[in-house]
Parts: sequence; structure tokens; C-alpha cells
Amino acid sequence: MLLLQRQLAAIREWLEARGYSYLPSGTGLKFNTIEPGNFTFRLNIPVNLQSGKKQVNIPVDAVIMPLNSSASDLPLLIEAKSAGDFTNPNKRRKEEAAKVAQLKSSYGNNIRFILFLYGYFDSGYLAYEAAEGIDWVWEHRVDDLAIFNI
Repeated sequence: MLLLQRQLAAIREWLEARGYSYLPSGTGLKFNTIEPGNFTFRLNIPVNLQSGKKQVNIPVDAVIMPLNSSASDLPLLIEAKSAGDFTNPNKRRKEEAAKVAQLKSSYGNNIRFILFLYGYFDSGYLAYEAAEGIDWVWEHRVDDLAIFNI
């Protein structure tokens, strides 16, 4: 959990330096009603299960509505990941793909979801995520978040 907190702190510092405002979660905040220039952490997003009859909440580490967004835009969703070796990420690489599939099924293909990575992620892991349409930013290259128009 300490690594996650450090990763979120790096994102927060980067965003606030660019004029974004932090919104504490737990105040009835919904990911699709966040105003431009705001962000939050650890927000649950409701998604439909494959049957379409039931909704579940999936946690997302960071939700950022770009400053130049319009009312119909969806925020950028970021999942912070860290790994101390190459074994664990490869065991869990399908989790992100399942999360993106649920988000796209519920909100359409315009959903934007990336990973914020720290540690050991090999080319096999990265290729798998790329094949699923998931991009990433390395923690030590936090300025690369600008690529995603935030």
C-alpha cells in the first residue's frame, strides 16, 4: 500500500502543479460527473456484468477530467501498478484487461484507461496490455501523462 500511496502522491503533485484540483472521494462523487480540471483517487465505478442484469463497482486508482474537456467527455482512468519482480505482474496481467472490457461494455469505446507503472514489467506483460488497448506511463516519467491531454 505504501507504493500505491507514493504513486498517487506523484500523480497528485504533477496534476496540482498544472492547475488541477483534488476532490476527496466519499462525497457522492461519480466518475462521469467530475468537472474539468478536477481529479480524485480510489473511486468506485459501477459496471454491468456480462449478463447485463447486475452492476458491480470496480475501484479505479485515479480519475482525472482534463482541463479542456467538454460535458460529453469521460475522464482519464489510471490504475497504479507496482511490481518487485517479473513473476507477479504476469500472473495478474489479465485483471486490467477484464477491467477495461467491463468499462467499455458499460460506457463505450471512448473510455480512456491507462496504467501508471513502477518496478519490473517485462515486454511480455507490456505487449499483452498493449494488445488489449491499454497504454501506460512509467512513474519515473510522470511528465508523459501530458500525452493523454491532461
